[in-house]
Amino acid sequence: MSLRVGIVGISGFGGGEVLRLIASHPAFELVYAAGEGSAGSRLVDRFPGVPARLAGLVIETWDPVALPRLDVLFASLPTGTSAGALARVPAPVKIVDIGGDHRYVAGWAYGLADVWPSEIADRSRVANPGCFPAATLTALAPLLADRLIEPGNIVIDAKTGISGAGRGGVDSRIGYAESNENLVPYGLLKHVHMPEMAETIERLGGGSAAGLVFTPHLVPMTRGVLATIYCRGHATTGQCLDAARRFYAGRAFVRVTDKPPQTKWATGSNLAFVSYAADPERNLVIAMGVVDNLGKGAAGQAVQNANLICGLPETAGLDGVPVWP
Repeated sequence: MSLRVGIVGISGFGGGEVLRLIASHPAFELVYAAGEGSAGSRLVDRFPGVPARLAGLVIETWDPVALPRLDVLFASLPTGTSAGALARVPAPVKIVDIGGDHRYVAGWAYGLADVWPSEIADRSRVANPGCFPAATLTALAPLLADRLIEPGNIVIDAKTGISGAGRGGVDSRIGYAESNENLVPYGLLKHVHMPEMAETIERLGGGSAAGLVFTPHLVPMTRGVLATIYCRGHATTGQCLDAARRFYAGRAFVRVTDKPPQTKWATGSNLAFVSYAADPERNLVIAMGVVDNLGKGAAGQAVQNANLICGLPETAGLDGVPVWP
């Protein structure tokens, strides 16, 4: 079976990662690529290592009403720029929005694929989670589902590689000189990922997430997210690990580890690593989640969601092992 696929925003980091995964996907055929600054150039001009069969594909100006026949469209556009345009895409075209405009919007499934795969499978509009929520919520879901922690007392300390800010960067002044040998907190108290994390925590935990605190940091590496999450609960470390192993039993992409995870473990993959440390006497549970911000945090989970809505095996095109070292 061959499904016709398009990518909007292909020149960005997320769109480029979707291209990398689609290029070796057994069922997806890339027939349409769109961008703004890159429109008119061939794929090989932007991605010199692209397979020969895709090299001559010309990047078009994004126009949702002038699409070729497509089965699936991946949209990797900056938050705030996709809602109006994607509303004009013909209904038969399935959409996975990697940007932030449709998370918890009516008519769109929230694509936390390892937690709610059955809720995604029959949908045609899926909103991909952000990279920080992908790491954080994957680690928290088993604890919230088993009521091992309090949903209203969660503090998230997260680190991300620079590519998480996109090609334009969270600040246009952040370049090598500014980010090398540096650690930068940002988005304090109002980060764009806060609402989706709070909504999902409340849904999983059955209580208010009003006490949620989230502080992200940019670190001088290219890829990776590590979320260290401080929670209130009387569970032991063993209980937390057991809950996660039960929750993710049979799930291909979540690995529960006894030792704290490292970002390098996930590089270039759709894997998520979770682990826990708990001190019931102190009413303290520490949850840890690691993903590649461009993999499970963006393109990898987007392809996983596309597999689900197209009735394909979830692992199709996503079996590659992480890059090491």
